[in-house]
Amino acid sequence: MADTTAASPLDHPAIDPAAKRSIIFGVLLAMFLASLEQTIIATALPTIGRELGDVETLAWVVTAYLLSSTAVTPLYGKLSDIYGRRVMMLTAVAIFIGGSVLCAIAPSMTLLAVARALQGLGGGGLMVLAMTIIADLVPPRERARYQAHFAAVFMSSSLVGPVLGGFIAEHLHWSVIFWINLPVGGYIWWSLSGRLRQLPRHERPHKLDIVGAALLVLATVPLLLALNWGGNRYVWASWQVVGLFGFAAAMTALFVLRMFMAREPFLPLAIAFHPVVGPAAAAGFFNMGVFVALTIYTPIYFEAALGLSASVAGLALVPLMAFTVAGAQTSGRLIAHVKHYKRIGVIGLGAAVVALALLALGSTDLPFAAALALFGVAGIGIGTAFPLVTLASQNAVTPQQMGTTTALINFFRSLGGAIIVAIFGAIVINGLNEGAKAPGHHMDGMAGGFTDIPEDTFRWLFFAAAVAVFIGWVLVLLMEERPIRDGRAKP
Repeated sequence: MADTTAASPLDHPAIDPAAKRSIIFGVLLAMFLASLEQTIIATALPTIGRELGDVETLAWVVTAYLLSSTAVTPLYGKLSDIYGRRVMMLTAVAIFIGGSVLCAIAPSMTLLAVARALQGLGGGGLMVLAMTIIADLVPPRERARYQAHFAAVFMSSSLVGPVLGGFIAEHLHWSVIFWINLPVGGYIWWSLSGRLRQLPRHERPHKLDIVGAALLVLATVPLLLALNWGGNRYVWASWQVVGLFGFAAAMTALFVLRMFMAREPFLPLAIAFHPVVGPAAAAGFFNMGVFVALTIYTPIYFEAALGLSASVAGLALVPLMAFTVAGAQTSGRLIAHVKHYKRIGVIGLGAAVVALALLALGSTDLPFAAALALFGVAGIGIGTAFPLVTLASQNAVTPQQMGTTTALINFFRSLGGAIIVAIFGAIVINGLNEGAKAPGHHMDGMAGGFTDIPEDTFRWLFFAAAVAVFIGWVLVLLMEERPIRDGRAKP
């Protein structure tokens, strides 16, 4: 029986160059907007809490967006395979704008959290559909450099978001954070509405597996809640956290069972166990998870371990971000010109494992310049994997499965970020507890509560990062390497 997931080269019809540039700019802007919404709110939260008179519910403003945007990612991919990219992209933009308006006018923290969840339902679609539309627009060999652009958009939003959010909250009004989405979202709608009609059409009749989609959401949301609440709102061994983990595990088991029993499952077995897509999605889980965790805990390391000020520690994060973008851009360009493109990720991730291992060994004894250099090497290495796993997966499936596959990759990246950040957080919190028990064995210098962090905390932190990236390296090794299609031959 023929392998239905092996894609034939695509015959991309000629698209007006101006329209092509407009589509590319529009989807990159959509991705930037969705990514920015995850970071811009952070520095404005204290101001929002004071004005709305509710600090206890503050975390839900962030968590609600994370939960909803992650949970619906696979759904958008599947629906775009059924109904087309244009319909689903415009739907995601409309939901995102509507959620932004409700956020801006929210009179209470509870309603703001609800509006953020609605906004996330649109934001999750913007991220995955942007990647899928590029996959429809350009052939795989040209697609690699656009994957690097995606990495650059994500990194830039991570840097710009906190600065912009703090400025708006201090000098304007926090609601402006949401109002600015209206003109930007309106432009995205206007620029994409007509031009997306020129995309090649690959959708075919499907039956949406409602039960499978519901089971996936029911497995994902409790898991993310447990990871967000564990060690913060509740202790890890509490019945609330254990119960959420248990419920998530039960729903995951039912979802897997549904995959085998449904006539047309929400996540087709041919994709889930594909020799390229399966390892690629798992590799993305570990590599993106480590990157997100490092962006959160590296400033803590610089402050607590190396004694830097908060402002300098924040600036010291820039090399990690910049070198990750450089690694992604370099990888994206090389993939289009080499035969054995998998070696790029193998070499890059191998270098990242070594750099993180050296950080674990050196920890607090490293000079500042040496630590920056190692973070730079780790960033470049991890960055090489971002375009690699996406491109390899899209290259290996049929056009009709492109949306589902791209959504699967993004879903596992988001899930990896949540889980690995939680693991790193548990390491840091455990270090704080140990430091409190043994006041003679601690380091001072971290403002905001991180005043007693034993040296071994950061050794374990970077060791865990090295292990996670090593697993990602093994998964890239296991990923089947198929020739990159140039898109000029007929299907």
